[in-house]
Amino acid sequence: MIIKKVLYPDRLRKISGSFAFIEHRFLQAGFWNALSHHELLLYLLLVVVSDRNGLSYYSYDKICILLKVSVDDYILARDALIDKDLIGFDGSLFQVLSLPQKPHLAAARPLKTAKDMQTHDPATIHQLIKKSLGAKP
Repeated sequence: MIIKKVLYPDRLRKISGSFAFIEHRFLQAGFWNALSHHELLLYLLLVVVSDRNGLSYYSYDKICILLKVSVDDYILARDALIDKDLIGFDGSLFQVLSLPQKPHLAAARPLKTAKDMQTHDPATIHQLIKKSLGAKP
């Protein structure tokens, strides 16, 4: 058995102000391994920036800047997290959801269809415009 001792007593973490958490089950039950690099980055950012109910209004451009990813990579990661039932998204508001029983790929409750996203989601609209103009993503 490993005996733990605090390495830097003067640097103990303290909860002050807001606080984000991730269940140990996220790692132990295989959710971590079920995510790609960009999905994991986006999920962790949304956990950190969300309120006590898991809600966040961060825009796609702010998220792309913080994560240093392209809009295309953001959309793929966001849509994958929705499909894996880890987040909800209505076009402007994110909700980090409670973890499902086990990692999976099917969406449990999509808030928007692909068509809705093409007409109401700024990141998807941005991507479609760039593609229609022949710009590289």
